[in-house]
Amino acid sequence: MISSDGSISSENAGRPLAGHTALVTGAAKRIGRAIALAYAAAGANVAITYRASSALADQTVADLTNLGVEASAHRCDLDDAAAIAETAQQVVKRHGRLDHLINNAGIFASLALEDITAAQWDAMFATNTRAPFLMAKAALPHLRETRGRILNIGSLGGLQPWATHGHYCTSKAALHMLSDVMAKAWAPEVSVNCIAPGMIVQGEVGAAYQHFADRTPMKRNGTSLDVAQAALFFATGPHFITGQLLVVDGGLGL
Repeated sequence: MISSDGSISSENAGRPLAGHTALVTGAAKRIGRAIALAYAAAGANVAITYRASSALADQTVADLTNLGVEASAHRCDLDDAAAIAETAQQVVKRHGRLDHLINNAGIFASLALEDITAAQWDAMFATNTRAPFLMAKAALPHLRETRGRILNIGSLGGLQPWATHGHYCTSKAALHMLSDVMAKAWAPEVSVNCIAPGMIVQGEVGAAYQHFADRTPMKRNGTSLDVAQAALFFATGPHFITGQLLVVDGGLGL
């Protein structure tokens, strides 16, 4: 059972998010998909957004449903403020409530700093910084009702200056600060935290990725599951924890 303060009783200890609804942006694949599946395994109904990966989104919804929860996929252009607001409304209409917003969708690019165009700079910030702000703003009234939680997915690149990823690093650094501002502005009803993944790989990796693993104190690269488990910590831990940035990098940034 969910108590009036949003906590979970012991009878749901095996599925601590039972009765909750989570919205995970960009969750048709990779890290977003892993987070969505982790929340569903913990009992939450899950809505995901996607932009072009409709077939993958359908498969993710099927996999979520197989975990015994309600799931839905919503196509959303995160460059479109009106579409973001409409998506938040669709999710609440479909699932009846919203308890968790995970701003996962993002873009990554490598380019020499002096070669980045104004359009490329703006596109990076539109997805990595502006969209999480707009989605959180649209979700806020519903999250206040449930004493909900926001989790933004930042990056180790938002803490370190990667010379060939200037627009990416700067957009993620801005997202880290935005998370702090949200946490302060929207307390005490809503808690807001951020995860900064390091080198996260999918499946088999080549020599270049092995180089990062060799430099990492934990002697491996991260996986989507590592990030998903960190996300669950913020989903199921004390609501009192807010304004925190958790680096999930195996020590790579040390």
